[in-house]
Amino acid sequence: MGGVVSEYDVERESRIRRLLTHLRDGTTDQFDGMVEFGPEEFTDPAVAKRECDLIFGRVPSIVAHGSEIPTPNDFRTIRMPRNNVIIVRQRDGGVKAFVNQCRHRGALLEEQPEGKCRLFSCGYHRWSYDTDGTLRTITRENTVGEFDHGRFGLIELPVQERHGFIWLVDRAGAEIDVASWLGPEVDRIMAGYQLDKLVSFRWEGFDEPVNWKVMQDAFVDGYHIQYAHPNTAGKIIHTNVYAFEDFGRHARWLAPRKTIDRWIDEDPGEESLARHVTESHFLLPNSTLLRLPDDHFELLTFRPHPRDPGRCWMEMRVMVPPLEATPFDEEKWTRRWEKNWQILLDVLHQEDFPLLRSSQVAMFSEDAGEMLYGRNETGNQVFHREVQKLLAQ
Repeated sequence: MGGVVSEYDVERESRIRRLLTHLRDGTTDQFDGMVEFGPEEFTDPAVAKRECDLIFGRVPSIVAHGSEIPTPNDFRTIRMPRNNVIIVRQRDGGVKAFVNQCRHRGALLEEQPEGKCRLFSCGYHRWSYDTDGTLRTITRENTVGEFDHGRFGLIELPVQERHGFIWLVDRAGAEIDVASWLGPEVDRIMAGYQLDKLVSFRWEGFDEPVNWKVMQDAFVDGYHIQYAHPNTAGKIIHTNVYAFEDFGRHARWLAPRKTIDRWIDEDPGEESLARHVTESHFLLPNSTLLRLPDDHFELLTFRPHPRDPGRCWMEMRVMVPPLEATPFDEEKWTRRWEKNWQILLDVLHQEDFPLLRSSQVAMFSEDAGEMLYGRNETGNQVFHREVQKLLAQ
């Protein structure tokens, strides 16, 4: 896997050299103007309901990495903005998604966050369903009465596996086309990363008292690094310097790590500087994908709470080359990624989350005022612009 990230990429190296110019000049890529927005976008229940329906109920979003349900009958349960969901690997290797609800009396069918089973069996009356959603067993059926079993299988949701990820549209009967949603440029970029050859080393979710857009805004923002993370990321990555690409719905940007500093005033020639940058991607509607220099990726996703605009579900996962594709033994491989995971966890819990929780508290002030995205906050402007487009359609 080492060649995937370190391979010399002329176009990427050109963007990295744009970063060197910014570092020399004290500049960054910018948009033409500033954008105003109001606190109601993060506090109004009516806005939140429209987002659940018009965004998550219409467009694909990432819910898992395929390696998290690697073999037939592996499943995960997920809380989406509109539905509680089960995703399950099928016998033919595909993936299906269902509303997590028994069709008998409406109980939550599967309560475990993940597992493996041949049947989903409801704990209330033990009605059971095949992993393809078919109603399989009705206990004491002779006393229940006659009805069309085919009408009472699990409600299916549109799901597709692409670029190693499992994508879902949170509305029964909707269509899903991930390639079309990404567009040709971003679909090509994602294919080039070969994320399907990686494994999800670990994932974890957090129920936070923060609007999902406040969360997402923080993770497309390189302007806060020096100030919010002075002793962690601020020591590693330059603040407020990006080489930014706007793909419409999605975006990509490079940020320079401080190891690049020797090249600010020295011509690197044809030497690859890829190990001196972090490459970030915003994937509409709710994901930030980071490509790190040491052959691994981090994904952060943010989903609205079904009813409370002041809460969200945030998931993070680290995707790495599988053990057999590395020169490490199992102990060193595990230790390497455990260390990386713990660093990410510490930054989130000690620095990001407290700041974002307090931001949400401030947003709920009755006289909270209008706010601004600066010209330099390019990722935030793309996120805001595209969310507003989806809500307007």
